[in-house]
Amino acid sequence: MKRVNRWMLFILAIVIIAAAGMVGCATTGMERSTKAQTSMTEMDGNIKLLLVQLDATEASLKELVKPDNSNVEKAFRLFSANVSKLDQLERNFTRQTDEMNARGTDYFEEWQKEGDNYKNPRIQQLSEQRRRELSRIYGDIATNSIGVKERLNSYVTDLKEIQKYLSNDLTPKGIQAIAPLTREVTSKSSGLTDEIKDIQAAVNRANAAMNQ
Repeated sequence: MKRVNRWMLFILAIVIIAAAGMVGCATTGMERSTKAQTSMTEMDGNIKLLLVQLDATEASLKELVKPDNSNVEKAFRLFSANVSKLDQLERNFTRQTDEMNARGTDYFEEWQKEGDNYKNPRIQQLSEQRRRELSRIYGDIATNSIGVKERLNSYVTDLKEIQKYLSNDLTPKGIQAIAPLTREVTSKSSGLTDEIKDIQAAVNRANAAMNQ
Protein backbone atom coordinates (compact mmCIF):
# COMPACT_ATOMS: atom_id res chain seq x y z
CA MET A 1 0.00 0.00 0.00
CA LYS A 2 2.82 2.33 0.90
CA ARG A 3 4.52 1.53 -2.40
CA VAL A 4 1.31 2.39 -4.31
CA ASN A 5 0.97 5.69 -2.45
CA ARG A 6 4.59 6.58 -3.14
CA TRP A 7 4.14 5.73 -6.80
CA MET A 8 1.02 7.90 -7.02
CA LEU A 9 2.82 10.78 -5.28
CA PHE A 10 5.72 10.41 -7.71
CA ILE A 11 3.39 10.61 -10.73
CA LEU A 12 1.55 13.55 -9.20
CA ALA A 13 4.84 15.37 -8.68
CA ILE A 14 5.80 14.84 -12.34
CA VAL A 15 2.41 16.18 -13.47
CA ILE A 16 2.77 19.27 -11.27
CA ILE A 17 6.31 19.95 -12.53
CA ALA A 18 5.22 19.54 -16.15
CA ALA A 19 2.26 21.86 -15.62
CA ALA A 20 4.50 24.44 -13.99
CA GLY A 21 6.87 24.20 -16.94
CA MET A 22 4.04 24.78 -19.39
CA VAL A 23 2.87 27.82 -17.45
CA GLY A 24 6.43 29.15 -17.35
CA CYS A 25 6.90 28.71 -21.09
CA ALA A 26 3.58 30.28 -22.03
CA THR A 27 3.87 33.89 -23.12
CA THR A 28 0.88 36.16 -22.78
CA GLY A 29 -0.05 38.87 -25.21
CA MET A 30 0.78 41.48 -22.55
CA GLU A 31 4.26 40.02 -22.10
CA ARG A 32 4.88 40.03 -25.84
CA SER A 33 3.63 43.61 -26.03
CA THR A 34 5.94 44.65 -23.18
CA LYS A 35 8.93 43.03 -24.89
CA ALA A 36 8.09 44.77 -28.17
CA GLN A 37 7.80 48.15 -26.43
CA THR A 38 11.08 47.59 -24.58
CA SER A 39 12.81 46.78 -27.87
CA MET A 40 11.46 49.92 -29.49
CA THR A 41 12.60 52.09 -26.56
CA GLU A 42 16.09 50.57 -26.77
CA MET A 43 16.20 51.05 -30.53
CA ASP A 44 15.19 54.70 -30.20
CA GLY A 45 18.09 55.23 -27.79
CA ASN A 46 20.55 53.47 -30.09
CA ILE A 47 19.40 55.49 -33.10
CA LYS A 48 20.05 58.70 -31.15
CA LEU A 49 23.61 57.52 -30.47
CA LEU A 50 24.02 56.56 -34.13
CA LEU A 51 22.90 59.98 -35.37
CA VAL A 52 25.26 61.77 -32.99
CA GLN A 53 28.13 59.53 -34.07
CA LEU A 54 27.44 60.11 -37.76
CA ASP A 55 27.81 63.86 -37.20
CA ALA A 56 30.94 63.43 -35.09
CA THR A 57 32.62 61.16 -37.63
CA GLU A 58 31.86 63.47 -40.53
CA ALA A 59 33.12 66.50 -38.62
CA SER A 60 36.38 64.75 -37.71
CA LEU A 61 36.94 63.74 -41.34
CA LYS A 62 36.37 67.29 -42.57
CA GLU A 63 38.83 68.55 -39.97
CA LEU A 64 41.40 65.95 -41.01
CA VAL A 65 41.44 66.93 -44.69
CA LYS A 66 41.47 70.70 -44.11
CA PRO A 67 44.42 72.19 -46.03
CA ASP A 68 45.53 74.27 -43.03
CA ASN A 69 45.42 71.47 -40.47
CA SER A 70 48.55 71.80 -38.34
CA ASN A 71 48.23 68.49 -36.49
CA VAL A 72 47.09 65.81 -38.93
CA GLU A 73 48.22 62.95 -36.67
CA LYS A 74 45.93 64.06 -33.84
CA ALA A 75 43.08 64.63 -36.30
CA PHE A 76 43.65 61.17 -37.79
CA ARG A 77 43.53 59.50 -34.35
CA LEU A 78 40.23 61.25 -33.61
CA PHE A 79 38.79 60.27 -37.00
CA SER A 80 39.90 56.65 -36.53
CA ALA A 81 38.27 56.48 -33.09
CA ASN A 82 35.03 57.88 -34.51
CA VAL A 83 35.04 55.38 -37.38
CA SER A 84 35.48 52.54 -34.89
CA LYS A 85 32.52 53.74 -32.79
CA LEU A 86 30.36 54.25 -35.87
CA ASP A 87 31.21 50.78 -37.15
CA GLN A 88 29.95 49.21 -33.92
CA LEU A 89 26.79 51.32 -33.84
CA GLU A 90 26.07 50.40 -37.46
CA ARG A 91 26.33 46.71 -36.59
CA ASN A 92 24.01 47.19 -33.62
CA PHE A 93 21.51 49.11 -35.76
CA THR A 94 21.40 46.38 -38.42
CA ARG A 95 21.04 43.60 -35.85
CA GLN A 96 18.35 45.41 -33.88
CA THR A 97 16.36 46.33 -36.98
CA ASP A 98 16.32 42.69 -38.09
CA GLU A 99 15.31 41.54 -34.59
CA MET A 100 12.48 44.07 -34.38
CA ASN A 101 11.08 43.07 -37.74
CA ALA A 102 11.16 39.39 -36.75
CA ARG A 103 9.68 40.08 -33.32
CA GLY A 104 6.89 42.16 -34.85
CA THR A 105 6.00 39.35 -37.26
CA ASP A 106 5.82 36.83 -34.41
CA TYR A 107 3.86 39.21 -32.19
CA PHE A 108 1.08 39.88 -34.67
CA GLU A 109 0.92 36.30 -35.89
CA GLU A 110 0.36 35.09 -32.31
CA TRP A 111 -2.22 37.82 -31.80
CA GLN A 112 -4.09 36.64 -34.90
CA LYS A 113 -4.05 33.05 -33.68
CA GLU A 114 -5.46 34.06 -30.30
CA GLY A 115 -8.05 36.27 -31.95
CA ASP A 116 -9.45 33.29 -33.86
CA ASN A 117 -10.39 31.65 -30.53
CA TYR A 118 -12.96 34.22 -29.47
CA LYS A 119 -16.53 32.91 -29.22
CA ASN A 120 -18.06 36.36 -29.32
CA PRO A 121 -17.92 37.62 -32.95
CA ARG A 122 -17.97 41.26 -31.84
CA ILE A 123 -14.91 40.80 -29.62
CA GLN A 124 -13.15 38.91 -32.40
CA GLN A 125 -13.91 41.76 -34.79
CA LEU A 126 -12.55 44.35 -32.35
CA SER A 127 -9.41 42.28 -31.76
CA GLU A 128 -8.76 41.90 -35.48
CA GLN A 129 -9.42 45.58 -36.13
CA ARG A 130 -6.92 46.62 -33.46
CA ARG A 131 -4.38 44.05 -34.62
CA ARG A 132 -4.53 45.33 -38.19
CA GLU A 133 -4.19 48.93 -37.04
CA LEU A 134 -1.12 48.29 -34.90
CA SER A 135 0.38 45.92 -37.45
CA ARG A 136 0.21 48.65 -40.09
CA ILE A 137 1.85 51.21 -37.79
CA TYR A 138 4.53 48.74 -36.67
CA GLY A 139 5.08 47.73 -40.29
CA ASP A 140 6.25 51.26 -41.09
CA ILE A 141 9.49 50.39 -39.27
CA ALA A 142 10.28 47.65 -41.78
CA THR A 143 9.08 49.80 -44.70
CA ASN A 144 11.33 52.71 -43.73
CA SER A 145 14.24 50.32 -43.15
CA ILE A 146 14.29 49.11 -46.76
CA GLY A 147 17.68 49.89 -48.26
CA VAL A 148 18.83 52.01 -45.30
CA LYS A 149 20.88 49.25 -43.69
CA GLU A 150 22.72 48.63 -46.97
CA ARG A 151 23.39 52.34 -47.56
CA LEU A 152 24.59 52.82 -43.99
CA ASN A 153 26.89 49.82 -44.32
CA SER A 154 28.24 51.16 -47.62
CA TYR A 155 28.87 54.57 -46.04
CA VAL A 156 30.75 53.06 -43.08
CA THR A 157 32.76 50.86 -45.46
CA ASP A 158 33.82 53.94 -47.45
CA LEU A 159 34.91 55.69 -44.25
CA LYS A 160 36.91 52.64 -43.15
CA GLU A 161 38.68 52.53 -46.52
CA ILE A 162 39.49 56.24 -46.32
CA GLN A 163 40.94 55.58 -42.88
CA LYS A 164 42.99 52.69 -44.25
CA TYR A 165 44.29 54.81 -47.14
CA LEU A 166 45.33 57.65 -44.85
CA SER A 167 46.99 55.28 -42.40
CA ASN A 168 49.40 54.43 -45.22
CA ASP A 169 49.79 57.94 -46.62
CA LEU A 170 49.16 60.63 -44.03
CA THR A 171 51.16 63.18 -46.00
CA PRO A 172 49.99 66.52 -47.41
CA LYS A 173 49.92 65.01 -50.91
CA GLY A 174 48.11 61.91 -49.72
CA ILE A 175 45.45 63.97 -47.95
CA GLN A 176 45.13 66.31 -50.93
CA ALA A 177 44.66 63.37 -53.27
CA ILE A 178 41.80 61.82 -51.32
CA ALA A 179 40.09 65.07 -50.27
CA PRO A 180 37.70 65.14 -53.28
CA LEU A 181 36.60 61.58 -52.49
CA THR A 182 35.98 62.43 -48.84
CA ARG A 183 33.67 65.25 -49.90
CA GLU A 184 31.82 62.88 -52.20
CA VAL A 185 31.40 60.30 -49.45
CA THR A 186 30.26 62.76 -46.78
CA SER A 187 27.75 64.32 -49.17
CA LYS A 188 25.76 61.10 -48.86
CA SER A 189 25.44 61.37 -45.09
CA SER A 190 22.72 64.04 -45.03
CA GLY A 191 20.26 61.89 -46.98
CA LEU A 192 21.21 58.86 -44.93
CA THR A 193 20.62 60.78 -41.70
CA ASP A 194 17.13 61.75 -42.87
CA GLU A 195 16.30 58.12 -43.67
CA ILE A 196 17.46 56.96 -40.25
CA LYS A 197 15.34 59.69 -38.64
CA ASP A 198 12.33 58.34 -40.60
CA ILE A 199 12.92 54.92 -39.02
CA GLN A 200 13.20 56.55 -35.61
CA ALA A 201 9.89 58.36 -36.17
CA ALA A 202 8.24 55.06 -37.18
CA VAL A 203 9.58 53.39 -34.02
CA ASN A 204 8.22 56.19 -31.84
CA ARG A 205 4.81 56.09 -33.54
CA ALA A 206 4.55 52.35 -33.02
CA ASN A 207 5.66 52.61 -29.41
CA ALA A 208 3.14 55.37 -28.71
CA ALA A 209 0.33 53.42 -30.37
CA MET A 210 1.05 50.30 -28.34
CA ASN A 211 1.24 52.31 -25.11
CA GLN A 212 -2.17 53.77 -25.83
